[in-house]
Amino acid sequence: MPTFKTINLFHRLFWPLLALLVCVLVWCLTWNHADTEQQRASALVEREASALADAYEQYVTRSVGQIDQIIMQLKHSAEHAAVLELLERQRRDGMFTDDAYAAVSIVGANGAIVSSTQATRPAVSLAATRFFTDHKNNNSSALRIGAAPPELGLPADVVLFTRRLDSSSDAFAGVVLLAVRASYFTTFVGADTLGARGIVAVAAIESGLRLQRRGDGVARVEPNATLPSDAAWGGGVPRQLPDSEPHFDDGVERALAWRHSSAYPLLAVVGLARADALAAARQSAVDGRTSAIIATIGLLALAALASVLAARAAARMREQEEVRSAYRTATESANDGFYMAAAVRDRQGAIVDFEIIDCNERGAFFYGMDRHDLLGRRLSHIDRGRFGEDLVETYRGAMEQGFLEDDRRMPLDNRLNIRWGHRRLVRVGNGLAVTLRDVSERKAHEAELQRLANEDSLTGLRNRHWFLGFIDSAIADAAAHDSEFAVLFIDLDDFKHVNDTQGHTIGDQLLKAVARRLTALLRPSDHVVRFGGDEFIIMLAPTGGDLQIAAVARRVIDALSMPFAIGEDVQAVGASIGVAVFPRDGLDAGTLIRHSDIAMYAGKSEGKGQFRFFDPALSATIKTRAQLKHGLLEAIAHDQFLLYYQPRVDTQTGELVSMEALLRWRHPRLGMVPPAEFIPLAEASGLILPIGELVIERACAQLAAWRQAGHLPVPVSINVSPTQFQRGGVRQQLQDALRRHDIAPALLEVEITESAMIGDQDDIVAELAGIRALGIKLHIDDFGTGYSSLSQLQRLKMDVLKVDRAFTSELDASREGKVFFQAIVSMAHALGMAVVAEGVETAEQLAILQKLGCNEVQGYFIARPLPADDIAALLERRYLFAAAPAAPAPAPAAASLAC
Repeated sequence: MPTFKTINLFHRLFWPLLALLVCVLVWCLTWNHADTEQQRASALVEREASALADAYEQYVTRSVGQIDQIIMQLKHSAEHAAVLELLERQRRDGMFTDDAYAAVSIVGANGAIVSSTQATRPAVSLAATRFFTDHKNNNSSALRIGAAPPELGLPADVVLFTRRLDSSSDAFAGVVLLAVRASYFTTFVGADTLGARGIVAVAAIESGLRLQRRGDGVARVEPNATLPSDAAWGGGVPRQLPDSEPHFDDGVERALAWRHSSAYPLLAVVGLARADALAAARQSAVDGRTSAIIATIGLLALAALASVLAARAAARMREQEEVRSAYRTATESANDGFYMAAAVRDRQGAIVDFEIIDCNERGAFFYGMDRHDLLGRRLSHIDRGRFGEDLVETYRGAMEQGFLEDDRRMPLDNRLNIRWGHRRLVRVGNGLAVTLRDVSERKAHEAELQRLANEDSLTGLRNRHWFLGFIDSAIADAAAHDSEFAVLFIDLDDFKHVNDTQGHTIGDQLLKAVARRLTALLRPSDHVVRFGGDEFIIMLAPTGGDLQIAAVARRVIDALSMPFAIGEDVQAVGASIGVAVFPRDGLDAGTLIRHSDIAMYAGKSEGKGQFRFFDPALSATIKTRAQLKHGLLEAIAHDQFLLYYQPRVDTQTGELVSMEALLRWRHPRLGMVPPAEFIPLAEASGLILPIGELVIERACAQLAAWRQAGHLPVPVSINVSPTQFQRGGVRQQLQDALRRHDIAPALLEVEITESAMIGDQDDIVAELAGIRALGIKLHIDDFGTGYSSLSQLQRLKMDVLKVDRAFTSELDASREGKVFFQAIVSMAHALGMAVVAEGVETAEQLAILQKLGCNEVQGYFIARPLPADDIAALLERRYLFAAAPAAPAPAPAAASLAC
């Protein structure tokens, strides 16, 4: 540009030429300045659109990731626990109260909603909806995103997130769904950042759902939007969207940027209106041209003076535009703090500090200052003694790169009014435009979601999800340091009894008390986890060897064996513990947990309140039990069970008066499996119920067969397990079998153990009364080994009392044994009950029983259990031993009671 002296010389010597040259120069500069400013503004808006698209994609991906994490937790709970009232309980516990969650529901395999957070659960079938059929017909458990069907009765502005539920056999078990309001995804930035006509949108690629919102608040939800191809949108590069494109139908030209989500089939789109972004540049161009005209007119009169004034005016306009551009870049929303930081350089031009030359009140508030106190301060002075990192170095890096954006955790300083900040630094001339947004609430929400995902809501302990993630890192750390740790698998003894008798509320309080007691026992380096139900896991690290592990296990058992004060009552449980040690008992999480579980069950089977270390032999035992259980299923299906019959005879006459039906299992490979091996397994697995029905059916069928063969049958007694008796329905099974085979009720008798009478006495009395009403006699089996009392025996009105073989074996061994048995006989006769002695194995025992007035005897001395074919001969023979010598007649009252 010509200097003032040159202009003055030309003015004096060549005025017309000088005026012409200056006018041309001014017009050239004016047009060039306008073009440059528009190019800069266009580049800036495209850059901002690209940066916003990156940030928006991350925001959408994080938000959907948090939602998916919740859905995965619900999926796990629904597949491994009772679904009924699952979500209702969680809502009562304070979950899903955020307004963003329109509905959270679990849909059963038939399309009905079985649990929901909605106040009024829709009574409709979702079986025909698109999301339900997609999950049902596709065994993929991937997250599906789409619009909510009208059957759910939800507002139109919600997004539906769903995952498939699988049963234990990987069959379709339903769908877990979470409906989120669209505003949760589209309120990413405010109008100050987007402008009134800017737009953000997120689209589900697979379903065609699109959510969009303009800066002025106008929002739309399109369930079946037409989405452009990558080629049509330039692969995510910011570009102008032609009016012919159907995707935004308001005719606004925008710089458009879009990104695919890194984790989900979603598209994040940001569009900034070019007219808004270029308005300032266009105004600057208009002002420049106006100034050029004025300058040209002035130059015609005063060329030299006009030239100087025009140059100064242009300089001022450039400075003003830079300031406006900087403020436009720094100010993204009314709630954001912004700062202008000018670089402070040394004599060599290196940046040594930054000075705050401008800020807004919001920005000063974040630092606990007023605006006028913050202005003029250097960054090093603000940072000194307050932050743990060098802000000057961060700002210097932003100056070198031109741009920096991140989330920053602020230090714990009472003077700060922000905990988490999202900062954005953009180089502007010799400084930085800094935007700081308070994201503390969002970070707190993310932290809360993380806590909920890893914490047991009832006890406050870490949960299974956390443990399965933590144990992998613990294994890696122990392997790297050649150390070991122990996994203690704890199962509460008799907790089910507390739940069944006291209710789940008392059970929950008991679990909380157990959690507190376990936590108090451990070191800071140890971890206690509620693994599920009444199962807990303790991880000991470091262990200090098996002796220390055993000491901890014993301490836990002793602590949990002490009663718990729950409300106004006292509850008593115990604990069984299995121990697995890394790396000795397993090199991965699944193996360690499985082996500790096996060890726990081994200890429990040998008696509750014990701990066991894992032994490889235990796996073989568990495997054998599993094979035996599977064999029981096959035995039921392939008719491998049969009944043996052991006679009971009149003690005085030796006459066969009844028989006991005893179950036998003829295994195709193992031969005859002893009842002591498979009966407890059948009880524990619940298979005793179908087996019990089978015994009733077989006994009645055999009685009918003997009668048809011309034999005179005697009553047959069958054993009913405590599980059958407590489950109920035995009376109906007996009645149905008697009617099918046309058997007189007097030919069938029922034996129950004393333990079967523990429970609800009213239910027991009602069930027994129903059986006796059919005409079937009731026996108490193995008397003396259970929990019977005289009042209970009198109330239940039993017919026969069978004395356990343990008392029979003492008859000829000690005087006390004979006296005790005499007391049992006298008590039973006083209650109107006949007495059967079990386990009679010697003639001496039989002779004593004859003298004591015992009614019937049963045992190997009389007859062993025999198959049905061998019983026919005994039915014809009738008497199994000679009658006893005549004894003195008893007192009339006693004789009457013994009949």
